[in-house]
Amino acid sequence: MAIISRKTPITDRIRPTRALLSVSDKNGLQDLGETLAGHGVDLVSTGGTAKALSGAGLSVRGVSDLTGFPEIMDGRVKTLHPSVHGGLLAIRDDAEHQAAMEAHDIVPIDIVVINLYPFEEVRSKGGDYPTTVENIDIGGPAMIRAAAKNHAYVTVLTDPSDYDALAAELLETGGEIRYAFRQKMAAKAYGRTAAYDAAISGWFAEAIDEDNPPYRAVAGRLHDVMRYGENPHQTAGFYVTGENRPGVATATLHQGKQLSYNNINDTDAAFELAGEFDPVDGAACAIIKHANPCGVGTATSQLDAYRGALACDPVSAFGGIVAFNGRLEAATAEEVVRTFTEVIIAPGVDDDAMSIIAAKKNLRLLTTGGLPDPAAPGVMAKTVAGGLLVQSRDAGRVALADLKVVTDRQPTDRELADLIFAFRVAKHVKSNAIVYAKDGATVGIGAGQMSRVDSSRIAAKKARDAAEAMGLAEPLTIGSVVASDAFFPFADGLISAIEAGATAVIQPGGSMRDDDVVKAANEAGVAMVFTGMRHFRH
Repeated sequence: MAIISRKTPITDRIRPTRALLSVSDKNGLQDLGETLAGHGVDLVSTGGTAKALSGAGLSVRGVSDLTGFPEIMDGRVKTLHPSVHGGLLAIRDDAEHQAAMEAHDIVPIDIVVINLYPFEEVRSKGGDYPTTVENIDIGGPAMIRAAAKNHAYVTVLTDPSDYDALAAELLETGGEIRYAFRQKMAAKAYGRTAAYDAAISGWFAEAIDEDNPPYRAVAGRLHDVMRYGENPHQTAGFYVTGENRPGVATATLHQGKQLSYNNINDTDAAFELAGEFDPVDGAACAIIKHANPCGVGTATSQLDAYRGALACDPVSAFGGIVAFNGRLEAATAEEVVRTFTEVIIAPGVDDDAMSIIAAKKNLRLLTTGGLPDPAAPGVMAKTVAGGLLVQSRDAGRVALADLKVVTDRQPTDRELADLIFAFRVAKHVKSNAIVYAKDGATVGIGAGQMSRVDSSRIAAKKARDAAEAMGLAEPLTIGSVVASDAFFPFADGLISAIEAGATAVIQPGGSMRDDDVVKAANEAGVAMVFTGMRHFRH
């Protein structure tokens, strides 16, 4: 394949004489038009943009005047014309290009202002198939890419937030635009079209039920530049994808400083876990530290749910993230602020609770307006060296009807309720995961160990430590149930849980040694159920 090579001279300063504007978002358009006109720049525009500019008293030419061809096919074809793209792509210092422009009456276009059809917005609001397709912009991306390629001469703006920056550039230079500014805008423009195309390709994959398309594009819009990443020597940015899912990316920050990289990661983990519990069934609270639950509680009252979650591991809860499945109430807020907490996230907040939280200036409070649907489809991505792992979100859930009792003893109704609860929590604990639960609250959690036995023992130790802190004679794991995110490969993990006091067990099953594990449960008089569903979380 031949490689095209042409040396394009770089001129630092360009004095623009003509701008083409075609925007779906009219915010800031009038001010921008007045700025350009004030610097002697002729305005050329399309349809609704031209109407908005002329309505503001600005002189504007229609694109049809430039092309000599009317807009056709309901506006689908208006800028796809040599007079537009020739004016964008021409190398101003090339004699051949100049001759072609003169021969075909093509005038240069020095500034292009485009923001695209609102495809992402239509998609997020669940537009039907024809409406979503109609909001795929064609001419806009073509002009953006052409202008960005020819940034040696052309300035391209794709975001209303850059209008003020252009105005400042023109003011500072006396009506000129420097190469560094053009280059920066070109880089942003290609990022914009890439994100736009990624949204379209992702939507198509969903629309035709293609789990693994031949090409996978993942994109986001910069929301915040982090002070640093997981560690101070790492840089980081927070990008939002536009997914219509209540959570940290869409939440309102009511108070407190900017969330850190680790705050965002942990807050997402906390709220996704809280979302597992329907508020119709009662209040739920999840306390997270380093992306792992250190306590989860459910109760009829929010305050009791929080107290149940805190009791599981009050030491680890210090400096943690607290998530609720309902509006934050004043009584709960009063209790939460007694312990140092980094972030509280909830669907809403009562006025009295807001006032209580306001006294803690460094405590971040986020509200989301809703809960994430734990059963909703979605994708998750993780980078590896040279590649990207993409999988569907773990939307798996088990109900009572899914459980298979494999022991001689049947679990009691109370045990069954706690087993379902514990398994939902285990889904959000890093593997290997062991969760002890009793009366709708966790009483011991073991996470992220290489051995399931170690996870079981760590969870039991944490339960003993919590019991000592509360002045109890014995840990709450006595008479509890235990959940394992994956099968017990040997009976030793189960025996460790039984020694901690568990009376019923929930696990996926499927081990080559299931018979040995079931035998150990029967010998101890423990009830065990299989789910047939694993919840690894790495």
